Amino acid sequence: MTLQVLHRDDLKLGGFAGIREHRLVVDPRVFGNNDTKAWSGIGNFVYLADAKFIPNGETHLHPHKEIDVISVIVDGRISHKGSLEEGSIIEANQVQVQRAGGEGFLHNEVNPDDKENRMIQLWITPEKSGEPAGYKSYSLQQGKIIRVYGGDENQDDTFASKTILDVGLVDAKQTVSIDGEFIAYVTLGKGTLNGQKVTNGDLVRGNELEFHAETNSQIIIVRKI
Repeated sequence: MTLQVLHRDDLKLGGFAGIREHRLVVDPRVFGNNDTKAWSGIGNFVYLADAKFIPNGETHLHPHKEIDVISVIVDGRISHKGSLEEGSIIEANQVQVQRAGGEGFLHNEVNPDDKENRMIQLWITPEKSGEPAGYKSYSLQQGKIIRVYGGDENQDDTFASKTILDVGLVDAKQTVSIDGEFIAYVTLGKGTLNGQKVTNGDLVRGNELEFHAETNSQIIIVRKI
């Protein structure tokens, strides 16, 4: 597969309520055909938005059902309200994962601060319908790739799925290598990915990922097993 790159800032800025966002993955399997430049996903990965909350902005309370919602906080923090883990504060370099399942959940993500924050939100459809709702959170570690979603059913560190999602805080001059087809999103820093220069806001699709960071960076990697 030839390496493909989608630049966030080439897309139209949209949003709702207190959020301004670029939608980079909008999969037609869930959303139908659209006339945007957004990509389809990989495996059960169907949606990615790079969002900034206005100061003290919020999404307002809304429901989800039969979808898994992963929120990666890049800058600032969010105050989480809703039917799962009401009152949680998720800060930069932390990840929140909510499984709606058949039970469903309500949530409102709020920027509690007087400055913008930044959150990457990804949606993955569950492989089994009717699952109970659930909540998990993770703290990223500098220099490491952390699994935040997917994997075998015989573990409970993450919600099981054949679509897996890893998030890395990569040191300058560190190299990350992953086999197989992938979609990766660079959310901080810059480097080269399979020999091509990439930077914050670049979504990349290809095979056999090799990312060499020029600066301290953050990268989100989605693939299927």
